[in-house]
Amino acid sequence: SIGGRGKELKRICLKGRGISNVVRVGWRRGVSKMRCVVADYGPSGVGERIEGVSREWFDAAFAKARADGKRLLPMWRKVSADHITPVEAYRCLVSEEEIEVPSFLLESATNDGNAGRYSFVGARPVMEVMAKEMRTTVVDCRGQGPPMVREIPNCEDPWSLLREITENELLATNVMGLPDTFTGGWVGYGGYDTVRYAELESLPFETAPTDDRELLDLHMCLYQKCYVIDHFAKMCFAIVWIDLDEYAEPTEGYDSGLAQLSSLVDIIRLKELKSPLSVSTIDLPFQDDGSVEIPKLTSNMTRDQFFKSIDKAMDHIGDGDIFQVVLGQRFQRRSSVDPFSVYRALRIINPSPYMIYMQCKGCILVASSPEILCKVEKRVVTNRPLAGTRPRGRTPEEDAALEEALLKDEKELAEHVMLIDLGRNDVGRVAEYGTVKPTTLMEIERYSHVMHISSTVVGTLKQGLSSWDALRATLPAGTVSGAPKIRAMQIIDDLEPTRRGPYGGGVGYVSFYDDLNMALALRTMVIPTTRDENQTWLYYLQAGAGIVADSQAESEFQETVNKAMALGKSIDLAESAFGR
Repeated sequence: SIGGRGKELKRICLKGRGISNVVRVGWRRGVSKMRCVVADYGPSGVGERIEGVSREWFDAAFAKARADGKRLLPMWRKVSADHITPVEAYRCLVSEEEIEVPSFLLESATNDGNAGRYSFVGARPVMEVMAKEMRTTVVDCRGQGPPMVREIPNCEDPWSLLREITENELLATNVMGLPDTFTGGWVGYGGYDTVRYAELESLPFETAPTDDRELLDLHMCLYQKCYVIDHFAKMCFAIVWIDLDEYAEPTEGYDSGLAQLSSLVDIIRLKELKSPLSVSTIDLPFQDDGSVEIPKLTSNMTRDQFFKSIDKAMDHIGDGDIFQVVLGQRFQRRSSVDPFSVYRALRIINPSPYMIYMQCKGCILVASSPEILCKVEKRVVTNRPLAGTRPRGRTPEEDAALEEALLKDEKELAEHVMLIDLGRNDVGRVAEYGTVKPTTLMEIERYSHVMHISSTVVGTLKQGLSSWDALRATLPAGTVSGAPKIRAMQIIDDLEPTRRGPYGGGVGYVSFYDDLNMALALRTMVIPTTRDENQTWLYYLQAGAGIVADSQAESEFQETVNKAMALGKSIDLAESAFGR
């Protein structure tokens, strides 16, 4: 990798035509040699740092990858990113009209509201895997010619199919120099109902609630090109993965990769947005007073129906069927403002660890989730339940008092303990014996508007298993189902009138190196890509509440309303700031 240990020596020297072409910056003294980082200043004056693309390096890496049985080899360039935001980078790839183009923008914020280190942007995958009630479709756009479409009419486990494709066709070469994070691979979602593939006898599709939206159960897309924006280093990695099976000689692969890289770099350097981004004055905090009125939201259940569902759930708890069940209702509202503008608003008023804008088959996902569904990093599986919530205080003293009250609330603590047990069980299904343990217990995590009780459970992934196995074992999280999980889901099937779709599932990525990071699809808006005759968008906002033995129906109902209203504020802000 560029750099090394030792004292950094900074020099600037000019070379070439005038003062514009080649500037050598950042001499660094390594352990045994000096290394030079080259910055090529193009017409825009944006520095480009070239790594991993010399012909000699590629020839050697190509030969080694072939000898090792690998199929994918990365090429990349670094570009100064202090002139472009992730939102702008996304709009450079996808226009406002291209709502059917599979694509993603993944960002993150720390608990104090600061930006996380990396953002990820990608569009136009080379493969899509789509599953709907045992029928799976694979669309393969790799190579020359039209896409190859494969229909699998009775696919009992699409997660196993994804693992099979990954292990048989996508073995990636490990190289130095790429950031230690996602640099390409699968991005998409697995909805709440994907658990049915693993529990066909207990949770058959035939007994699921009404499927009124007909959304996919699962949509995973393979991206061999992407941007990784490093906010700490103020650099953007433009990355292309070369499929060695498409090239007989390394020269062909190198030339093709270089052309693709040049195109990706030019997009960032020139910053030519495919659609303009609306700019407006925004007063913050934006009406943080419960300003989203209920009449703007309609539900798939009446108030009376929801109360009766709670009563039935508590009967099950009293009979000993379950300890807890998470019942939800799905709200909806129409708006003329587009989903990307709503995402821009959401990232302003509710920054979260998982901020997501994702265009999928048939729908767009806009999310600001605080919670991991499952994470696998260097074969360590992480589950991190969040349960127990209080609003943030207006002063440090009020904040501390709310924290103290939350940690003394017996109902909240009992629910959280159940979810820790569920997390241990989920991780234990795929972890080596004796490695499952909590690393944090009952800690308070603060976000922009609320605080939660958080715990973390980890374990070492068993030999022979992959991230796909870990993901399948953890879907859905106990925080959106209940305990025991399967029985709680059966009761949800009986009590909720419509399928949940992406809500309650996982949204995120599985990298070429088998690292996984999936957010739990909470605080997630689902927007169908079809609009009505007035060209308005239909926004679905789903929220749930954990029902236990001493639950109060009114407070549980209000909890779901409050959660939906919080999401609705982002639509209001987008209409005010970006609406046309």
